[in-house]
Amino acid sequence: MTTKELPAYWQPDAECLDREELAQLQLERLEATLSRVYRNVPFYRKYFDDVNFDTDAVRSTDDLRRLPFTAKRDLAASYPYGLFAVPLREVVRLHASGGSAGHALVMGYTRNDLKTWANLMARVLVAGGVTKDDVVQITFDYGLFTGAFGVHQGAERLGASVIPASSGNSKRQLKIMRDYRTTVLVATPSYALHLIDAMAEAGVVANQLSLRRALLGGENWTEEQRQRIEQELHVTATDNYALSEVMGPGIAGECLERNGLHVFEDHFLVEVVDPLTMERVRPGDRGELVLTTLTKEAFPLVRYRTGELTSLIPEPCPCGRTSVRMRPVRARSDDMLTVKGVNVYPSQVEEVLEGIQGPEPRFQLVVDRPQTLDEATVLVEVSEDVFFDEMKKQSEFRERIVRRLASELGVGFEVKLVTRKTLDDAVAQGGRVVDRRRK
Repeated sequence: MTTKELPAYWQPDAECLDREELAQLQLERLEATLSRVYRNVPFYRKYFDDVNFDTDAVRSTDDLRRLPFTAKRDLAASYPYGLFAVPLREVVRLHASGGSAGHALVMGYTRNDLKTWANLMARVLVAGGVTKDDVVQITFDYGLFTGAFGVHQGAERLGASVIPASSGNSKRQLKIMRDYRTTVLVATPSYALHLIDAMAEAGVVANQLSLRRALLGGENWTEEQRQRIEQELHVTATDNYALSEVMGPGIAGECLERNGLHVFEDHFLVEVVDPLTMERVRPGDRGELVLTTLTKEAFPLVRYRTGELTSLIPEPCPCGRTSVRMRPVRARSDDMLTVKGVNVYPSQVEEVLEGIQGPEPRFQLVVDRPQTLDEATVLVEVSEDVFFDEMKKQSEFRERIVRRLASELGVGFEVKLVTRKTLDDAVAQGGRVVDRRRK
């Protein structure tokens, strides 16, 4: 392994299960899930009846293709408990995330669900190099969202010491980190970067801390950001995939190879579909992630459209885990544009700019079709130092962005540099994307 560390597993029998045995286990659990939701969830009973789907006739996981998808709007329309598959008296935990039409998405967990969640999160922690001897500082907000509680119970299940620091107050976080000898930081990537800046202001250096691992998630981040976090904090940083509606954290996570996130396929059936045709893509191609829960009792979901774009890595991982890996999510299907015949996502543009400018770049993407061909322009806010620099340096900076956009996105963009705050009104009125072809 590149890290020269021997792989460790929380549940080796499950994490290293033979692929044929895994397929049989998935089928058995899928049959049980489909029967349970048909009996107990009116929404799914109607869905299945509408397409004449017989749950007793399932012979393969491929039979899922005959079923409709579940979307976020379906969850919002079922607020608060319409999709629960057990009576409320069996639900011991409720969480919620943002929804639409003024309704949150409410998720329930039985006692068994919480035990499963704790074990899956322990898998993520162990895969990232965390042990029972670690001190884990969680900087996620302890509220209705799933992040903090998911990691917390996983770390406790592992036997590690947990500091429920919650979010905010960087000076306090650093003091706790130093005084309590925190060895594992749990945070969003952007907050980890913020802590680095706070350390510089407070005169704290990494050598004064005991950190060795960082478990980061909750938002998209780049390899450049990973490198900075690792260098500045003296940690190994691993990614994990979380989605509140499906469970929270504990769906997939990186091992120390850090080449894709292992999906826990014994608990989640994964599909990747073309967001336009809704047909499955070829192995390795990028598309929208669709998840079916295989063991959730209170809040099972069938063919849930996550709205997030990824691709799968079917090849075996050197760590020994046999589950398929997914690439980090860098874009969503619901913000896609087609420019000159190429699918483009504003989040892809943001990722390119982050690699050049740093976190949270300010930009606006403008697409027009004055005659018959698309014209795409990216307005990029830059500091006054760049904007008023000599023409040659300014031109070189702009051309660097043009080349990266063309290389990463496969389509040419015009790039215009503007000074800070130029886009405030424009973005407020038109958003980050202005598609004039629709007018």
